[in-house]
Amino acid sequence: MFNLKNRVAVITGASSGLGAQMAKGFAAQGADLVLLARRKERLDDLAKELEKNGVKCLTVQCDVTNTDSVNNAAKEAEKEFGKIDILVNNAGSARNAGVLDMTDEDWDFTIDTDMKSVFLVTRAFGNIMKKNNYGRIINIASMYGLVGNTAIDTVAYHASKGGVVNFTRAVAAELAKYNITCNAICPGYFATELTIDTLETDEFKSYMKATVPLCRYGKEGELNAGAIFLASDEASYVTGVILPIDGGYTAV
Repeated sequence: MFNLKNRVAVITGASSGLGAQMAKGFAAQGADLVLLARRKERLDDLAKELEKNGVKCLTVQCDVTNTDSVNNAAKEAEKEFGKIDILVNNAGSARNAGVLDMTDEDWDFTIDTDMKSVFLVTRAFGNIMKKNNYGRIINIASMYGLVGNTAIDTVAYHASKGGVVNFTRAVAAELAKYNITCNAICPGYFATELTIDTLETDEFKSYMKATVPLCRYGKEGELNAGAIFLASDEASYVTGVILPIDGGYTAV
């Protein structure tokens, strides 16, 4: 089960963090990969590592908030592989502030990066999937798209990820007739190069023990099983699902 050989998977934000982790997971299952991010040199280094699995990798520099950049990346990917089977909308960033202090600029940056980008990329690659009457779209939202939090004020991030959650449901309903599924993963606290220093502080460890039933953050690779499942042929009857992978944070 869950063999992705001869499938082509696009992953945005693949140069680091969860995107790079999922790329490794997909490559281990045999998927060929289209890796998108702004830092192409990082993508090229990752591609060399992934190709050791015997898969093909195309790296494309892409700004997921720019329509022309996204559409050009889709054209390049289709030209290289002739199809797209799997899309993982992973790219994102945020500027943190509460509702009383958030500036227009920081709000727009976060909404564009975390929500508008998902629309732009899904539209571009979804149209390729439609041609082949097959697709698996996986949106990386956040547990913060399901709940509020008391650890840090980040109202635009909550809003954008909540938007991705219901965007996922709408797309699942719209694209089902083309044999395209659309699901979302809502990660909790995961170790990446950007988060590990914060996660390892005594203060945050205490916070996780009080709020996360498993009392720890997610380790590298622990998101991959959910992504691989949703990308698989076996998940053909799974669409519109919002899957928290958060150590139980949203269960309590």
